[in-house]
Amino acid sequence: MVCLVCCSLAATGWLLPIAGSGESPAIAGQLAAKGQILSLEKISRLAKSHKPGEILEVELEKKHGRYLYEVEILDARSQVWELKLDAKTGQLLKMELDD
Repeated sequence: MVCLVCCSLAATGWLLPIAGSGESPAIAGQLAAKGQILSLEKISRLAKSHKPGEILEVELEKKHGRYLYEVEILDARSQVWELKLDAKTGQLLKMELDD
């Protein structure tokens, strides 16, 4: 089971669970501060605009030289959706029901 770590967004004080694998919350914060990726707050808003619901987990991964956010959302019908978004632009790359 993936261990969850709470990552605090200093500007807002908002807490968001981050999956333990992938990039660390500290690295994500540094990349966001440098403008290399979108903040967790922005990516969360974008993800919810594609699939409304409760965010369960967010993970930042680097694949093929590019950062991706993987966001899990629980919808109103109790279905869990997995969204993959480009971490720099926020573009939705994939959305599917999680197994």
